[in-house]
Amino acid sequence: MTGALLEEEWERLGLTVLSSDADRTLVLFASSEDMRDFRARLDAYQGGPPPGQKHAPYVNFVSGIESIGSVEPRDRIGPRLREEGFADVEDFVAQTSYLVDIELWDLGERRLRERKLEDVIRYVEARGGDVFDRYVGPSISMFRARLTGELLRTLLTVEEIAAIDLPPAPDVTTAEALDMVMADAPPLNAVADDAPLIGIIDSGVNDHPFLADILVGSIGVPADLGTADVWGHGTRVAGVAVFGDLRAQLDAGALQRGARLCAAKVVNDQGGFDDRRLVPSQMREAIATLYQRFGCRVFVIALADRRRVFDGGKVGTWAATLDELARELDVVIVVSSGNRSPRGGNRLEQAVTEYPRYLLEDANRLFEPAGALNVITVGALAHGEGLDPDRADDVRVRAITRLHEPAPFSRIGPGPGGATKPDVVEIGGTLIFDAVVARLRGGEDVGSAGVLTLHHSYLDQLFTAGSGTSYAAPRVAFSAAQIMTRFPQASANLVRALIVGSAEIPPPASERLQLLGADATRAIVGHGLVDLERAAFSDNARVTLYAEDEIALDHFAVYRIPIPEAFQAGGNGERCIRVTLAFDPPVRHTRNDYAGVGMSFRLVRGCQPDLIFDHYRKRDKDDGPFPELAPRYNCNLVPGPQLREKGTVQCATVTFKRGVEEYGDSYYLVVRCESGWATHVDRQQFAIVVELLQKADVQLYERVRQRIRVQA
Repeated sequence: MTGALLEEEWERLGLTVLSSDADRTLVLFASSEDMRDFRARLDAYQGGPPPGQKHAPYVNFVSGIESIGSVEPRDRIGPRLREEGFADVEDFVAQTSYLVDIELWDLGERRLRERKLEDVIRYVEARGGDVFDRYVGPSISMFRARLTGELLRTLLTVEEIAAIDLPPAPDVTTAEALDMVMADAPPLNAVADDAPLIGIIDSGVNDHPFLADILVGSIGVPADLGTADVWGHGTRVAGVAVFGDLRAQLDAGALQRGARLCAAKVVNDQGGFDDRRLVPSQMREAIATLYQRFGCRVFVIALADRRRVFDGGKVGTWAATLDELARELDVVIVVSSGNRSPRGGNRLEQAVTEYPRYLLEDANRLFEPAGALNVITVGALAHGEGLDPDRADDVRVRAITRLHEPAPFSRIGPGPGGATKPDVVEIGGTLIFDAVVARLRGGEDVGSAGVLTLHHSYLDQLFTAGSGTSYAAPRVAFSAAQIMTRFPQASANLVRALIVGSAEIPPPASERLQLLGADATRAIVGHGLVDLERAAFSDNARVTLYAEDEIALDHFAVYRIPIPEAFQAGGNGERCIRVTLAFDPPVRHTRNDYAGVGMSFRLVRGCQPDLIFDHYRKRDKDDGPFPELAPRYNCNLVPGPQLREKGTVQCATVTFKRGVEEYGDSYYLVVRCESGWATHVDRQQFAIVVELLQKADVQLYERVRQRIRVQA
């Protein structure tokens, strides 16, 4: 297909959609009668417009079809085999033995699928293949077998077979880590006394031996909650916040902590909030106390109100309180988007077969307080398939995701007014479908399905694992702390801008979500996966410029961006400019227009600053009409202003593939502030980050630095 996939149209014709792929290919199943109806539509379209009509019949339906053909043998080769270099039937060596999973199409009722599966299995066994396991569920039918390349080639031609692939590769590292004892743990780094602090607002943090020397203080809000982490969630969150990717560090043989900790216990030993305290007052007391007592400026809140789904209406009081605190205290607050078990009961298999479409369901919208605008809201990506060695031989246990695809439990945006939420995504583990026990299993149940972190009862076990956006959010807090290590005086706005500006949607997520559209991709993964190195450093061919500033309401500021000659030249390959703006407006949760101040930016090239100032300044009646800026002067930033200006972190990119020498060696970034209902403020603080990226090997950093020195 070139246009919409039109699944409903196909189904009205009696054609069953068996699968849809990232390249917009549909696989359809039809009886001969259904094919006659479809052919009749094609014939009517090819006959041209009837008398008195402008278009041929079924033009919207047929014109979206690029080509039609039968499923070829190579189309049945699964993604794991393709990654190993098996692109066509001839790639399988006739006498070589292969261990594979063979899946049949969902062609109808269970008895039909059982009969088809038995037919194929009997054929495999008659040809000398060994069948080890089989599974027939409500919609999944498959078996595992060892067979020769010659037999595998034959099976690739069988119409009822949907895919042949290698079994999932189990995660051995996690299983080994969960059994590790203190004597076998890698060495632990020392952390400087002035290292950034991360505040864990959760169930408390215990003095785990990997945390005891960097836990500077704990409080209970209210005080009678105490500080001990009995529930265990806070210590698990803290482990990710301090170490980031703990699994990778264990593989590298050294444990590197990136921050110090302080903690506020705000939920009881069963994970519930206190009956006598309002959550907003708890949040204000917890964050303000950790800020004032210890100087903490990065906070992670991996908690949510499971009874309140943000439906696009007004923001709740919890979210509004966090937005107010972020602005008042100039602190970075990171929150998780929330979790949802996608399917249960007799629909359990749909967690596999309907992924990722169910992520867009209304029931999967953000939990309160993830709709807050002045915080960083974090969704989750999967770290892989999540299968462990104990289940690797059981064909009934199925992976849902692969590396860097959206986690099947992650909740989605958009946020207030259509703002991009979640802001970013990070690794949060995955789920696996286990037909043996008839449920979806995460990292708490099967360690390999989750993110590796610290166990709250360290005398019993050093490490544990978990799946959820609760483990993605502290990964972003870890990145925020590393940025503050490099820039100790950075404002919260600058940290947010650097984090969001570094994010990219990983190719696996982009490919998996392509069919759902750009709006769906943005709602699920936001601006993408954080790249800490990109956020904190420049390199030879990538330069990051930043500014922290404030601006009067209904005013604008203009920043000059130096553009070296090497960046202008088309012969030096593709070049990009990415602009990120972050600001923290006052908010009021009772208003539909939640943010009291708006901001925006434009990137202008090829004209003099005087023209830019004259175009954007306020004009009196006697001044006459404002001078127009020709369209060619405006850089075509993507996403456009209507989409990006809905949030308080706005990020957009312009890409040049040809030479732009005619526009000169200076571009101008225009930052505007528009007043709203917040008449009690007269200035708005903000930060801007501009990244120049040259994909060719050009010494861009040194040339920009020389230009800035000359201008200074």
